[in-house]
Amino acid sequence: MNKRFGLIGAAGYVAPRHMRAIKEVGGNLVAAFDPNDSVGIIDSHFPDARFFVEFERFDRYVDLIRRRDEKIDYFGICSPNYLHDAHIRFALRSDADAICEKPLVLNPWNIDGLAEMEEHTGRKVYTILQLRLHPAIIELKARMDAEPDKIHDVDLTYITSRGRWYLISWKGDVGKSGGIATNIGVHFYDMLGFVFGKAVRNVVHLREDKRSAGYLEFERARVRWFLSVDREDLPEEVKGKKPTYRSITVDGAEVEFSEGFTDLHTESYRAVVAGNGYGLTEVRPSIELVSAIRTMDMTPNEGERHPFTQRYL
Repeated sequence: MNKRFGLIGAAGYVAPRHMRAIKEVGGNLVAAFDPNDSVGIIDSHFPDARFFVEFERFDRYVDLIRRRDEKIDYFGICSPNYLHDAHIRFALRSDADAICEKPLVLNPWNIDGLAEMEEHTGRKVYTILQLRLHPAIIELKARMDAEPDKIHDVDLTYITSRGRWYLISWKGDVGKSGGIATNIGVHFYDMLGFVFGKAVRNVVHLREDKRSAGYLEFERARVRWFLSVDREDLPEEVKGKKPTYRSITVDGAEVEFSEGFTDLHTESYRAVVAGNGYGLTEVRPSIELVSAIRTMDMTPNEGERHPFTQRYL
């Protein structure tokens, strides 16, 4: 029997990746919800899916089919970050597992509450940690694991251009998105922990609406990082040609991972359906990091600054 899916946040930027993943794992999208009705993309995947713009009616339908023994097995959650916690709880109370976009939640204590819900309901919370599945990152981890006693120097740069709408939307509200480091950086911090071990030091040099930068030490790496949604921060050789710039260097050598992102949501869903997805234990370290980055005092330590931060300090 095909697995039955629900989708919360069907009109969002990342929702089409979830729809495609559901289809490619042989699932069926039964019901979707979003207060925005610009969801024509559903026709490309599941034209017969029920769609709701009011959560109360969505809730009523989910409960109705559950009582008919036609319950949903998994809910994909692509809603704004600050709503993830509530929507995960809804999924668990509906006797389904949750597959939630990054960041899973905004604060570590939210994870504690979800762990209690898992135990109470017997259901499971999964998250999308797609960089752990990227072939280049898997290969990098294998190389780093072969040198367990070496401390590596890493520079992480991620600039993804966003227009004026970004700061007007919920993504520009730190209370709703968690800010730049949380919204666009959390999966990079997870990847760094996955490759280089536990984080042992965390310093923030820059924290603005459009950019953030700092320094992290992991068990096997010293990391300078810079994140931005401002196109003016793009390197000169990229401006006017590409809207996004990703770079990771390890000991001065570039790690090529600009390609290979297309199918990572599908691979994430395949792992979940097979019972091997990433859960609360795996996601906790990155949530602890971004929560600290959001709230800690900044320090001007020059020797640890990412080169891109010099123009702002």
